[in-house]
Amino acid sequence: MSQTYHIQWFGLLSERRGIPQETIQHAAITPAELYRQLAETHPLGLAMSDLRAAVNDEFIPWDHLLKDGDHIAFLPPMSGG
Repeated sequence: MSQTYHIQWFGLLSERRGIPQETIQHAAITPAELYRQLAETHPLGLAMSDLRAAVNDEFIPWDHLLKDGDHIAFLPPMSGG
């Protein structure tokens, strides 16, 4: 069963995806599954081991169970000063 997810892409992921955010219908139930499947259809080019995921503004493990309407952020390594 598909659920609605609100995805925010940050940094290099936003550049590669071509948009900073989107709302999608998807059957994935964890951030890991969602990212893997999106990376198969979009040229994201970063491994999950290089990223952090957040759900509803909290960092979570990749096997966190998603719920309909969750806000999911994928964050690559950032640098700055």
